Amino acid sequence: MKKSLGILGGMGPLATVDLFRQIVTLTEAACDNDHIRIYIDNNSRIPDRTAAILSGGPDPVPEMLDALRHLEACGADLVIMPCNTAHYFLPRLQAQTVLPILSMPDITAAACARRYHGKTAAILATRGTLATGIYDRALQQAAVPFLLPTPAEQDALMRVIYQGVKAGEPPATYRRDLETVTAALAARGADYFILGCTELPLAVQLLGLRVPAVNPTEELAKAAIEACGYRVKKLA
Repeated sequence: MKKSLGILGGMGPLATVDLFRQIVTLTEAACDNDHIRIYIDNNSRIPDRTAAILSGGPDPVPEMLDALRHLEACGADLVIMPCNTAHYFLPRLQAQTVLPILSMPDITAAACARRYHGKTAAILATRGTLATGIYDRALQQAAVPFLLPTPAEQDALMRVIYQGVKAGEPPATYRRDLETVTAALAARGADYFILGCTELPLAVQLLGLRVPAVNPTEELAKAAIEACGYRVKKLA
């Protein structure tokens, strides 16, 4: 049975667009009618998740629940969120709905285990995501070895994400930060990188960086396609 999909978006808007594009691109479809029915609530009023976790910022859950209620009313059968940090709040959201919400960290960890077979990952993410340990736990459960960025490297990643991609700045303004972080982690033994903030795949694409990486947005898109009863397109 085919299912409809709800995207709880707005965290941020570009990441929401990227996830939608990934789903459409990766769905095996011969015509428009072969695609998934998708409802998107791009709720840009959701407060910043990292600020809520680290510095007592406004709780994002009420606005996230508001978006979830809209997706329920539209008729979504399952829900995904294009924001890694937001998954810290997933248990609170899941307790408020009967709709299944797919877990981006769990899906990503499973992809790492399949694709890299015991090689070491480096987690690139916001300070909020790293502080919650949501990727640490998912990777440990999947028996995936990993490295974490240093505090200085976390600062650089935050500049890439917030002062770079989210602010709409040109890629040249954050190239040095991202290249420096990936080079340092590779020197410490990272074999590949988990792009654990939905702005980071966009940064890598815009910069044309050629680094071995797992894109959680792409993995979530593939999992959502299959969960809705469709096939993932095999790309050349």
